[in-house]
Amino acid sequence: MSLPSLRASASDASGLPYFRRCRCRSGPGATRRGGGPGPDRPQTCTERDQLAPIVTPTTDNAPASMTRGDGSSGRPPRRSRSMSEGADTMPRAWSWGWTMDPMGSVLAMVDTAVSGYLSGAADVAGQRLANRLLGFASRAREGTDEPVPTLPTTPDERRQLAAELHRLASGSTDLGAELARLVEEAEAMARAGRAPLAVPRMLPAVTRHFTDRDLVRARLGALLEAVADAPGGSPVVGAPTVAALVGPGGVGKSATALDCAHRLKDRFPDGQLYAPLRGASAATAVSPADVLTAFLRALDPRGPQPTGGLDELAARFRDTVAGRRLLVLLDDAHSASQVLPLLPAHPEALVLVTSRRRLRGLGMDPGAEIITLGPLEPPHDQLLLARVAGREAEDASALGEVAAHCGGMPLALCETGSLLREREHLSVTTVGRRLAEWTAARPQEGDNREDTMTDRGRPDPVWASTEVSYSELSTDTARLLRLTALWPWPAITPGLAAAMAGLDEEGARAGLEELASVHLLEEFGEERYRFHDAVRRFGAARAEGEESERERARAMRLAVLWVLGRTAERAFRVLPDRWWLGPAFARLSLPADRPREDAALALRALDAERETLWAAVDAAARYGLDEQTWQLAEASWPLHLRLGYHERLVATHAKGAEAAARHAAEAYGDPMAEGRMLVEQAYGYLGLGRFAEAEEALERALAADRRAEHRRGQASALEMRGLLRLRQWRCQEALDLFTEAMAVLRAIRPGEVGAEDVPRAVALLEHNRGRAMRPLRPYPEVVDQLNAALVALREVNDPYNEGRVYTSLGETHLEAGALPDARICLDRAIEKMAAADARPYWIDALELRARVAREDGDAAAERADLTAAEALAARGADHPTVRRLRERLAQLDG
Repeated sequence: MSLPSLRASASDASGLPYFRRCRCRSGPGATRRGGGPGPDRPQTCTERDQLAPIVTPTTDNAPASMTRGDGSSGRPPRRSRSMSEGADTMPRAWSWGWTMDPMGSVLAMVDTAVSGYLSGAADVAGQRLANRLLGFASRAREGTDEPVPTLPTTPDERRQLAAELHRLASGSTDLGAELARLVEEAEAMARAGRAPLAVPRMLPAVTRHFTDRDLVRARLGALLEAVADAPGGSPVVGAPTVAALVGPGGVGKSATALDCAHRLKDRFPDGQLYAPLRGASAATAVSPADVLTAFLRALDPRGPQPTGGLDELAARFRDTVAGRRLLVLLDDAHSASQVLPLLPAHPEALVLVTSRRRLRGLGMDPGAEIITLGPLEPPHDQLLLARVAGREAEDASALGEVAAHCGGMPLALCETGSLLREREHLSVTTVGRRLAEWTAARPQEGDNREDTMTDRGRPDPVWASTEVSYSELSTDTARLLRLTALWPWPAITPGLAAAMAGLDEEGARAGLEELASVHLLEEFGEERYRFHDAVRRFGAARAEGEESERERARAMRLAVLWVLGRTAERAFRVLPDRWWLGPAFARLSLPADRPREDAALALRALDAERETLWAAVDAAARYGLDEQTWQLAEASWPLHLRLGYHERLVATHAKGAEAAARHAAEAYGDPMAEGRMLVEQAYGYLGLGRFAEAEEALERALAADRRAEHRRGQASALEMRGLLRLRQWRCQEALDLFTEAMAVLRAIRPGEVGAEDVPRAVALLEHNRGRAMRPLRPYPEVVDQLNAALVALREVNDPYNEGRVYTSLGETHLEAGALPDARICLDRAIEKMAAADARPYWIDALELRARVAREDGDAAAERADLTAAEALAARGADHPTVRRLRERLAQLDG
């Protein structure tokens, strides 16, 4: 019976196709490759039928070499034509639109396939290309003494692989044709490039009370004119246009830069990027990698997630913005080293930097224009005070006296003006007297100002104005300021403030609004507040003087617990089937009426609060809250798994691993946490392409889990090490590690920690084993293994991963030339991915089925699948995929 007729006649009650023919031996004593019968493996054809549809290769349409047990590959034989068989030219494969430099085209394909795969930046199609390259390289070496290739990580290794593939394909028409298709797809991927970039508008609003700074505007205007008039558009080809506004805290650098940016933004039609660098100290400074990640996501919101280390992210940013007329505002930089990776490499973009430090490094390289801001001079200081206070009609001499006590510092003037606006019965004269008293009473040696440009030879007017505003606060609000100022939170919300101060959310909300009304807090988003660094230092000093050490520690612990509770709840909604560690997850469950989009909404909420989460990890580590430190790191896992941020994952989990080790040494500590932290940290290293550090973390994880006698953790570490080997194309080692992990899992007894997670973990390992076997084992054996994964995943009710396995089966059949089998499996993969709305893998399965149609000569079916994939990609604004698919559709129509 032929496969097409089987497909047409055999179906289960739902009408879905299946195959009754099974390569396993029937009967109760039948065993299968990879171990004894086991409860999770179907043993007889009848049992397999009950779990249908499963597609296995049959001898009805397969060459004998596919099923013999003599150690051959089991793949269909190729029709190979060597150069000595009468052909005096290159095989015809090389004529398919190739350039005059076939070797260069092959090398470009290898670079395209490997570079994104190494850095983790490749999307699903890019990963597929890399894996197809591995499969092709493995098949090309069949019949030679060469082993399965490993991942070429250096330029020399890539050149060697390209030269070998070019040589082997030059002697075979079939290999040449297959290599030509790989090159063609890589070139199409490169031509599709990135999406038409978004035009980000990230600049915050500027205050309507802004006053003066005409000289700064004039200098920026002159800088831009000099660049425009220079030969080639820049005094130095490739030099960015950078201006740094430097000065002491509170002098108005941020407001001045924002005012200038808004006035200049029409000159930069490709968008404006903004990042608060939080450079008050090295401890609070934002990582350049985090800023680049945010910028790349703003520029290409539907593109692949930005991944890789700082160098890779910086290179991708420079490539993304090359030639674009962008304005970039980097506010409150800590150092030149924080700024340099964030600079474009062309003069068409203007970069404005603010800092309380002199940033001499920027003046030398890249030759930034350094503009020093000083206090406002009369009458501009008095004018700003009057505007903010709404008292332009007041006595000018009294306003002038208050402005003089504020030292011309815009932050002090705005704080004082806001107080006068809120307290309409408070006279300007009274405020002037209080400022004078506070200034006289505060000893200069007690000043804890940190910025290097502050003149410590004179009193701090910002501190004095903050003292006056603080003295007017209600008791609860003053305490709220003191406690929330204990840590440099990137965003203070009513919930966080309520937790720290022991208030309900309404009380905290009222307090935050009161602080914002007198300019002691800035509201930069809906119910999201932050301190100016000078005000936060004031509040922290007040807390040290007015709150006991116990109260301060209690407030920080309550803040950390509040962040942990919210983060754990959202993390659980993203990955409800994960085996979570820690009491924060113990009582979590999903509602019966959970909406379909809930996981996506939870992930979005995690991403929106990621900086607060990371700040909480740092705070927990600083305050010795070991259990909460590692639990926060554990709760951050879905954020990193789905969205990257690998640099931050590595740093966060380093703190988590240290805390978990200390916690395990305590009487009631969790001995399993350290291994979990290290396995997740290894994933971060893997995403950064730092394989040696991933290896070291996994070695430590295995040791920790063995000390804890935690077999479920040992299996996770072994599986992650196998995934590392798979990424390195060291497939036999990966297979051995997956098999070892499987043995550890099967040794876990009922009731042992992690036992309830074993069936799902085994099912996922079955799939990983099948993936590792593809370049190594005969085709029927690979299909058997993937079918075992399919059965196991059905038993644990994981339809999403069923779809992933069907995709692997479909590609395996496709590469073997078993087109009907491939089509059936990809039909099911598409059904599963559509039901899960897993768009990238849905598109991937459609593209694979289109390849099946292409190999089968069915242009209409190929067009239908490519059209469906294009519509899905367009719906998700995945522009590179749209362009690549449209190019292929145009070729079909042409």
